[in-house]
Amino acid sequence: MTTQAQAAQKWAIVVHGGAGTIDRGQLRPEQEAAYRAALAKVVEAGATVLDQGGSALDAVETAIHLLEEDPLFNSARGAVFTAEGRIELDASIMDGASLAAGAVAGVTRTRSPLSLARAVMERSPHVMMVGAGADAFSASQGLEQVDPSYFATHRRWRSLENYLKAHDLPVPAKPPGLERPDPANGLAHDEGKHGTVGVVALDLNGDVAAGTSTGGTTGKQWGRVGDSPIIGAGTYASNAACAVSATGAGEYFIRLTVARDIAALVELKGMSLQAAADEVVQNKLTALGGDGGIIAVAPDGQVAWSFNTSGMYRARAAKGEATSIGIYKDEP
Repeated sequence: MTTQAQAAQKWAIVVHGGAGTIDRGQLRPEQEAAYRAALAKVVEAGATVLDQGGSALDAVETAIHLLEEDPLFNSARGAVFTAEGRIELDASIMDGASLAAGAVAGVTRTRSPLSLARAVMERSPHVMMVGAGADAFSASQGLEQVDPSYFATHRRWRSLENYLKAHDLPVPAKPPGLERPDPANGLAHDEGKHGTVGVVALDLNGDVAAGTSTGGTTGKQWGRVGDSPIIGAGTYASNAACAVSATGAGEYFIRLTVARDIAALVELKGMSLQAAADEVVQNKLTALGGDGGIIAVAPDGQVAWSFNTSGMYRARAAKGEATSIGIYKDEP
């Protein structure tokens, strides 16, 4: 049986909710339970799409929608604030079958930045759009628009205040939306300055796809953009290799083109997916001084994750296998 025929009978999905300083003992039992339940819900939703014969792209979008709507995570609802007190959202998606890709950065009014990235991929001649132009394209395509206050949460505002005071920077006036109750209040954990969500999937046709969505870093200035919307850095997918989504200190992931580098090791050097992921994350990224992690899936059904932080919110599922959910470094 050929590799393609084997892949056509198997599906797999891997989800991450960000990597960072997530040590045992830092999460109260109810917090840990909330994150595990959220990850289980997300991976189950994506797995259902795949098990019913849906595409890897649809599974990625379905799963990331749930992550973007959950204020436990730093993407869309619950995203971090910039130094100016704004929320600027980045996302990207890539189709491993065609190498088509779409990305957006600095959007402020689109409820699902990931869906906007997919619209850029499928309904425009471009790969990346930014800022007001990306939001205008979003509205023209009928994607749901919201007031920027929709994304605001008390917890992220407190994190901004603490960050700005620690760096002797001025604290801007509070934006609207903070008076609204935060359903994640008391449950969310600050994983550090960084946070991202991402999903990679393999469908029954043997196609892979990857998507990543983020609010960026707390207190970011000057229109900073990290790796999440950059194809080859935070997101990459190719049926010739694998699909990868990253999370961490974006500047380092950009400099190393982490996602593409992993794919190149698989495609050009014939490395296993886990070995390639570890080579880039545990060796190259660590040597450069960057921190974070990745999730990946290959067309032959291999799945992997690798991170050099103390924790990464993660889950994976595959046809005929039990779902695996992890938070801490010492979990399989």
